[in-house]
Amino acid sequence: MNIWFFNHYAVPTSLYPLARPYHFANHLQKKGHKVTIFAASSVHLSDQNLITDERPMRARRVDGIRYVFLKARNYEGNGLGRILNFFDYTIKLFTQTGKFNPPDVIMATSVHPLACVAGILLAKKYHCRCVVEIADLWPLTLVEYGAIKEKQIITKLLYKLEHWIYKKADAVVFTMYGGKQYIRDMGWASDVDLRKIYYINNGVDLALYQKQEQNEIYVDEDLDRKDTFKVMYTGSMGIANSVYDLLDAAEILKPYPDIRFFLFGGGYQEEELRKYKEEHGLTNVFFKGKVNKKYIPGILARGNLNLLTGPSDRVSEYGMSMNKMFDYMASGHPTVSNIQTKNDIFVDNRCGVTIGAENAEEMAETILDFYRMTPERYGMYCANARETVKEYDFSYLTDRLEEILLQ
Repeated sequence: MNIWFFNHYAVPTSLYPLARPYHFANHLQKKGHKVTIFAASSVHLSDQNLITDERPMRARRVDGIRYVFLKARNYEGNGLGRILNFFDYTIKLFTQTGKFNPPDVIMATSVHPLACVAGILLAKKYHCRCVVEIADLWPLTLVEYGAIKEKQIITKLLYKLEHWIYKKADAVVFTMYGGKQYIRDMGWASDVDLRKIYYINNGVDLALYQKQEQNEIYVDEDLDRKDTFKVMYTGSMGIANSVYDLLDAAEILKPYPDIRFFLFGGGYQEEELRKYKEEHGLTNVFFKGKVNKKYIPGILARGNLNLLTGPSDRVSEYGMSMNKMFDYMASGHPTVSNIQTKNDIFVDNRCGVTIGAENAEEMAETILDFYRMTPERYGMYCANARETVKEYDFSYLTDRLEEILLQ
């Protein structure tokens, strides 16, 4: 089967840590399928562009997977430049994909909805199925983060577009648990067939994870110290990540100098957060910057506790499935989350704790609880994390995806 992935940000993981499309493509190819990933040439959260001349697209094989990079302008932040970047990518899906052998199925991912629109329309052109993957609830995410208002015309139009996508797609795969409930709550269940709605989490490739943990070592003397309790954060640093909650908890815990916070990643708020650290004298906080995804297993393995921070809103109510959740569990250490959600993986499987949103005092108290925890109780959380993550191995998740693609 010839499978096309439309995913705006799905450049090789060495450039941007979006592991899901890579792992799906890798495992599908092992099953004998041919996979091509169509991604934008602009690398998200960086000024790097994989096409620096006038070529509209560039095909390249990386780690055995064929990528097609579609020329899209660089941008900063979330303004007009980013919107134009979305259109650059989408237009080239229509103008450049005809240069390749027609697909048997297209999987289009809603990093933004235009990719899904292109997937549905091009599937009609090529007489194949289109499976839409919903990674973000547009426009609800924009409303909750204050980018647009609920009653604006643009918001209403985006909701209509979202409804159209669910109706026209041959199948819809949500990465969050509550996709069907979301469609019901929006009043769309009357003309969206819920039988074609599926749910596949993000996950980890455990075989690769274990190999990397053994062989790919990130050298850092601070992480190798045995006399400290290391609290780990990985990922983006923007409004949607609520990293200030972590820094406020770190300030409360300054009387415990052997509790140290390590932040790996970056984003548009990183400089503000670094300044906040200096202004508040947070000598227990260490910003480590972006690192190659391959180092994450070894980094997390040397920690003691993982932190997941973000807002509790209408988006998280329908579930969450960030990549870092499964990296955290694969590390074999417990996680403290301050994101309220239904179907809470950490709480339901006793491999972590969820606390109130925007509550630095409760976060600090919970971290202190793990710091003081008996080895037996702490070991229970660790064992549960290692056991739970087995359900989210990409080899298993790919089997589920293949069944949907083959229908």
